Amino acid sequence: MQQVKFAFGYMYKYSERPGTMAARKFEDDIPEATKKRRLTEIVEAQRAHGAYRTQEFVGKTTEVLIERSSKKNQDQWSGRNQQSIVVVFPKETYQPGDLVNVKIIRCTSATLIGQAVGLSKA
Repeated sequence: MQQVKFAFGYMYKYSERPGTMAARKFEDDIPEATKKRRLTEIVEAQRAHGAYRTQEFVGKTTEVLIERSSKKNQDQWSGRNQQSIVVVFPKETYQPGDLVNVKIIRCTSATLIGQAVGLSKA
């Protein structure tokens, strides 16, 4: 994780999968507290890595496919860029399905926040 710094990831606490070879051959001997601590550690690392990756977009323009209104603010569009990072920006005359160039102004660890600069030529 430290080398690659993934933009996002799916993290879960270990749980035995019944019927698998591992479940038949190995005992789950890791204490619950250890599992929780390890999950917390990787979630915190991933949050920092996500922030590192989204920060790389600040000041740049990225092409966004508008998907819908933002879940948090109905006055904003929400879509994804080619790296599948969520981008939100103020609503203008665009519609879901439009490809829009968006200049990124700031970010969170998982979301880019910007301003539309025009329809994409693609």
